[in-house]
Amino acid sequence: MRNILITGCSSGIGLETAKMLKNEGIKVYASARKEEDVKTLESLGFRTFLLDVTNKEQISYALKTIYEEDGKIDAVFNNAGFGQPGAVEDITVEVLREQFETNVFGMHEVTCQVLPYMRKQGYGKIIQHSSVLGIISLKFRGAYNASKYAIEGLADTLRLELDKTKIFISTINTGPVTSKFRENAVKKFQENIDQKNSAFKKEYETQLNERLNNDKDDTPFNLPASAVAEKILKIMNTDKPKPRYYVTTATYILGFAKRILSTSLLDSILKKI
Repeated sequence: MRNILITGCSSGIGLETAKMLKNEGIKVYASARKEEDVKTLESLGFRTFLLDVTNKEQISYALKTIYEEDGKIDAVFNNAGFGQPGAVEDITVEVLREQFETNVFGMHEVTCQVLPYMRKQGYGKIIQHSSVLGIISLKFRGAYNASKYAIEGLADTLRLELDKTKIFISTINTGPVTSKFRENAVKKFQENIDQKNSAFKKEYETQLNERLNNDKDDTPFNLPASAVAEKILKIMNTDKPKPRYYVTTATYILGFAKRILSTSLLDSILKKI
């Protein structure tokens, strides 16, 4: 039986992927950073781990346990992450560091810790969850943009370095997908951004807050979380996965625009989104 460790399975993409892969006969090790979420995953029949990607010991324990139980680790889906909204000048170094700790450094830690197991067994698949915002940038998303651009750089480099092995690195670039991502982003925005004293106070009041607090899935090209899960299943079912998978029409459109338009022309379009 093939197996996979998925980080960030409390809801949304992580949970939907875990369910779909489990239904397809893949042994899923589902992880989350909160005890209550782990208990929920257990009630759904998953083999679980309490795993915060910023905790090296929890990562080590999970990977060691999987390898001891199954004698292999077929795949890892680095899905854990969150978005920190706010203008770049309103993002303190501490807040930016927190964004990178989970989205980049945590992902990097999982990747570096699983690689020795995969090198030992001679194969493996590492799936890095990036975003359309790892391809293009949108205003008021600077911290998140930067973290996803960093993921792109690390994944692209690692893929070249592993060229002579059977360890495959695949990057998932998701566009608008139904999940609790926006709900969690609202909390981070309220906690970490001084909206009243910002040069962008008006924009925050009239644009960003309205967008973040909109609980309807009416974003153009929005897809359910299962759209991402289907890509992960596709990777699991192929011997040689592609280096990159786009999810949602928005990603295809903006990815194409990034390749063919001048920076100035692309900026003029992105400023309207």
